[in-house]
Amino acid sequence: MEYNIRKDLINIKELFNLSNSELATKFQVDELRITRILNGEIHPREEFMNIIYNYCFTKGLRLNVQKEMFYKEELENNHILLTHASKEGIIGNISIKYSKLANDFGPGFYCGDSYNNSISLVSRYPNSSVYFIDFNPESLLKKEFKVDLKWMLTIAYFRGKLKKYKESPIIKKIINEIENVDYIIAPIADNRMFQIIDSFIEGEITDEQCKHCLAATNLGLQYVFLNDKAINNLSILERCFISTNERKYYLDKQIEFQNISRDKTKLARIKYRGKGKYIEEVLQ
Repeated sequence: MEYNIRKDLINIKELFNLSNSELATKFQVDELRITRILNGEIHPREEFMNIIYNYCFTKGLRLNVQKEMFYKEELENNHILLTHASKEGIIGNISIKYSKLANDFGPGFYCGDSYNNSISLVSRYPNSSVYFIDFNPESLLKKEFKVDLKWMLTIAYFRGKLKKYKESPIIKKIINEIENVDYIIAPIADNRMFQIIDSFIEGEITDEQCKHCLAATNLGLQYVFLNDKAINNLSILERCFISTNERKYYLDKQIEFQNISRDKTKLARIKYRGKGKYIEEVLQ
């Protein structure tokens, strides 16, 4: 899917009250090129789009965040606006066939519940983008998780961390509960969360410590679509271009958030020390 540069450039022109000639001067190209982009005759290269979107961002226009607001307002009743973070872009139609096995809930198409959360996952990748997706949950079966023991064990299982406990009745029950659902709603887990869960699985901290440490690193919710039936209820609305300035902004915010959540995690380990059960006690 191409970026919607024509529509964005039209909005930029009107928002900043610029003529075609003034746009050409600011972006250091000839006026004819600007005119052809605005008329939809050509689609510029990403290097030139980066100049345009960098200009917007430095002017304080958070174009992608504004788009998210409008899409939410315009959705049909009961539809949900989701975002998909992609390191390289979606190839062809939405599919789970490119998904890795060792994801939070196995193979699936993973989406977030906000633009800010999704871009934070891919801001360090130079070719990444974020997609806005219209989700219609009608006639689909779902399973919801929160930050608790069941969620921790489910992620650990699909990440291959519970092989020695695979025969545990608790693990079998958890897996059985999601076998027939079409999609899952659960907290997003990143590398920091995996490290905390690993500490629990390796017996370094209790389930209570783990739960509160994970809550301190909250990244929002993810929607995981597990089969074609669920995929068919998704429609891509737009692919968002992420300029270098925007990437840096969100990367800096991510580093700041990581520092804050790291301190909260340390405090949670201290506050809940000795409370709860270790993995051997949970799955004995």
